Amino acid sequence: MKNWKIKLSLYLNYFVFAILLNSVGILIQKSINSYHVDEIAASSLEAFKDLSIAFVSFFVGSFLPRLGYKKGMLIALGTVFIGCVVMYFGNSFTAVRILFACVGISFAVIKVSVYSLVGLLASNDKEHKSILSSIESFFMVGIAVAFVSFPLFYSDIDPNAWLRVYLVVALLVLISFVFLLFSDFDALDYEVPGSNIGDDFKQMISLLKRPLVLVFAIAAFMYVMTEQGIMSWLPTFNEKVLHLPERTSVFMAVILMLSIAGGRFVSSILIKKIYWLTILLVCLIGAALMVILVLPQTNGLEVKEINSLGDLPIIAYVFPLIGFFLAPLYPLVNSIVLSATEKIFHSPMASLLTFFSAIGGTLGSRLVGYLFKNIGGDKAFYFSLIPMGILIICLFLLNSIQKKSGKNIEFNTSGGH
Repeated sequence: MKNWKIKLSLYLNYFVFAILLNSVGILIQKSINSYHVDEIAASSLEAFKDLSIAFVSFFVGSFLPRLGYKKGMLIALGTVFIGCVVMYFGNSFTAVRILFACVGISFAVIKVSVYSLVGLLASNDKEHKSILSSIESFFMVGIAVAFVSFPLFYSDIDPNAWLRVYLVVALLVLISFVFLLFSDFDALDYEVPGSNIGDDFKQMISLLKRPLVLVFAIAAFMYVMTEQGIMSWLPTFNEKVLHLPERTSVFMAVILMLSIAGGRFVSSILIKKIYWLTILLVCLIGAALMVILVLPQTNGLEVKEINSLGDLPIIAYVFPLIGFFLAPLYPLVNSIVLSATEKIFHSPMASLLTFFSAIGGTLGSRLVGYLFKNIGGDKAFYFSLIPMGILIICLFLLNSIQKKSGKNIEFNTSGGH
């Protein structure tokens, strides 16, 4: 397989960052329980992560091709290694903030690099969608690993035992660093979009004038606001609203990640036979119905002793399945925009995608944290109906713009290539 070392290094990098990025929900819960901060303060962790991503991604796309994708990713891995060490020895809410700032800064570089390199590695649109989808699917595996592995380090005897997970993650980062270091990027030939960094930045901003990009920016913002709002607060929802033990509340959140992975797999089959707009509209309506029909079941939920998974309330299993309906949105809409963008602009385009996604994630988590504190966790997730409604409008606009452009976009979201 051509360029297999580079592809494998991209998978490893995404896997490591999947664990760190999506542990924010676990750390929100830990910050409330162990560091005794309130819900609004805990929600700031999403801001430390996502605003770092947003700020760096807004500028990194313009100079990363000049610095070199390999060098940029190595610096990113080194930064996040330091963050893991600080977290282990710091053991404080401040250390958590430093960790997520390091993770955010580093992931901005990693994501822009990965999205840009996929464009260089793929020989056509079909292969592009296949590689990108398989990498995103592997990212979901990393998220699931995070929600399974963290509870394994919890201890009733040693309240700080959970910090040892960062020694394991630091080791994974080190392995990824070494593997990337020995990957050969010399064979990749790419063009720098402008004559200097200032010109590069102007080229990136000019992309916002394209209707397709502008609508996508809104769609990405709304999607991530919905997904991150639910994902980041699901462990706390499980503990505070469903009255699950701390360890179990984290472990049960893995159902959301598995349902997202399952949703992307099923959509990869359906997309070959059903028009993309139809699939995504059905998914959004399904997600909205999950919120409307399932959340009311939390009203008057009795507190009872939980000794096994059979003692858990049914809603603990059912509500996370909302991920199945949300799953196809992000990779398919990303693929529309990247496939319709010239390869020379893939780096600045990836920066914009990352920027708006990060801002959406920050506001989504912040809003849910505010709602958790002021109206209660049993009502907080209802807010997701608003961005879902806006997403439906965005999908119709994207479809209209695509048809006017005359581009016939064929999706292949299955893993592998």
